[in-house]
Amino acid sequence: MKCWNCDKDTAGRPFCPACGKLAARPPGATLFDMFELTPTYDVDVPKLERQFRDLSLQLHPDRFAQAGPKERRLSLEQTTALNEAYKTLKDPARRAFYLLKLHGVDMERDDASAQKRMPQAFLEEVLELREELELAVKARDLTRAQAMAVDVTARQREAQAEAAEALRALTNTPADAEQVKKASHALGRVRYFTRFLEEVEAFEEEVSA
Repeated sequence: MKCWNCDKDTAGRPFCPACGKLAARPPGATLFDMFELTPTYDVDVPKLERQFRDLSLQLHPDRFAQAGPKERRLSLEQTTALNEAYKTLKDPARRAFYLLKLHGVDMERDDASAQKRMPQAFLEEVLELREELELAVKARDLTRAQAMAVDVTARQREAQAEAAEALRALTNTPADAEQVKKASHALGRVRYFTRFLEEVEAFEEEVSA
């Protein structure tokens, strides 16, 4: 992408290598590009944190308070993009969902279609879990709900590990439809389990209020 100030190639970096001016984000840039990372599941989080702190200082709007309107706007845009990239990439689950999106499956946006893609046996199992939790909530049986949460947490971790394995495989074979399907199913389970645990947490807060 060309620099707005000197017309040199910015190479997708936050600052133009030629003139040092703030650069606009290239169309189609990924959150990984913000940190010059390869789109992959495994991320060096301590290094990511250091990069985030350094870039936050460089891009902070206060540094551009006396700059022209274009650079002030770019500072806000780059800072917003940086914060979103950091929040997504530092969290294993959010990172996994984002990677799957890069491979063409947006589970956050297309909830109904994602549900249809899940195995029927799992959907029936989820229905049973929800019914059992509803019974525990009606009976005010917090102990039972918490015991269910322990089991679901373990299964959530297993599903996350399965998703990670499939996403790692996609690093080398990005067009592997079978690995995309595996990651999609695993992350579908992660999402269902996360919602279940949120309901248990809400029940705990209600009981302790």
